[in-house]
Amino acid sequence: MDDASPRSSASKDPLAAYEKHRRLVLLGQVLMAVGVLVAVVHLVLHLVTSPSGFMDLAAGYPAAGAIFLAGAMLAGRSDPGTR
Repeated sequence: MDDASPRSSASKDPLAAYEKHRRLVLLGQVLMAVGVLVAVVHLVLHLVTSPSGFMDLAAGYPAAGAIFLAGAMLAGRSDPGTR
């Protein structure tokens, strides 16, 4: 068996596991900010003009919500030491 798998190396080095956790949490926070930005841009687009049906679905509130939700799932990870 290969002892260099990510799971075994992370369990042997708690600092590496924590750094990976912090990077994923930061990525989640960035995704949440991007989701809010997409929603704000879409709102402004609705105030200025009426976007097409595809634009409403592709870059509208559903896309903003999905991006925000994915970010929230990453940002809400539990600390690796508490598992």
